[in-house]
Amino acid sequence: MVKALKESENYIKFLGTAGARFVMIKQLRSSGGIWVSYQNTNIIIDPGPGSIARCAMSKPKIDPQKLDGIILTHRHLDHSNDVNVMIEAMTEGGFKRRGIVFLPEDAMNEEPVILKHLKPVVEKIGILKEKTSYEIGEIKFSIPARQVHPVMAYGLHFEFNPSVSLISDTRYFEGIEQLYKADIVILNVVFYEARPGIDHLSFMDARKIIKHIRPKLAILTHFGMTMLTHKPHILAEQLSRELNLEIIAAYDGMKFPLT
Repeated sequence: MVKALKESENYIKFLGTAGARFVMIKQLRSSGGIWVSYQNTNIIIDPGPGSIARCAMSKPKIDPQKLDGIILTHRHLDHSNDVNVMIEAMTEGGFKRRGIVFLPEDAMNEEPVILKHLKPVVEKIGILKEKTSYEIGEIKFSIPARQVHPVMAYGLHFEFNPSVSLISDTRYFEGIEQLYKADIVILNVVFYEARPGIDHLSFMDARKIIKHIRPKLAILTHFGMTMLTHKPHILAEQLSRELNLEIIAAYDGMKFPLT
């Protein structure tokens, strides 16, 4: 069960659980990204469309001016659309040079997602590379591998206690389970059934990964239309019973403590 917690505690909050373009376009689920607060450091991962609004709608409200950093796993719109408005918030409208943004090289050079006038107001802009470690305040994370996706995309591993891995958008590939072992594993599960030629995890891919890793907790998120049709919370309950593991489906606004 997801525990209740105080605002002062370390936590992860799903500002959105939308995956793929049509769920995002229709806003059947929000596409606000994932907020992480750990030892008084605040970051947001993949602030897609509506991220700033979801901060304001959060109960209690989340103040984006308290951001210390932003991580983009890749440049697709459902992961990066609100990066500029979140930079504006983080830098107090551009009047205070602060904060760190980490993103893949093609999101910075090939098709820049950060507006030119905002680059100077960020204290540091860093390029993500696989098998490399990074820090934002008290948050330490590494990039286990480049994902299999049409653009440069990376998963994340956080050195929290408990440890947390995020398997972002990717096609299943051999060895992915070894790369993302952690106490808590978050998986972007777009499809119920695999779709050949489209580089996203299916529910059966997620089952295979979770069965191999056997984390203390697995969280399914980033749902496409077929996953929503099959009701992610029911799929998670069934898989939890089958594998005898704690598995939950994230929902918009879901928050759980890192304790």
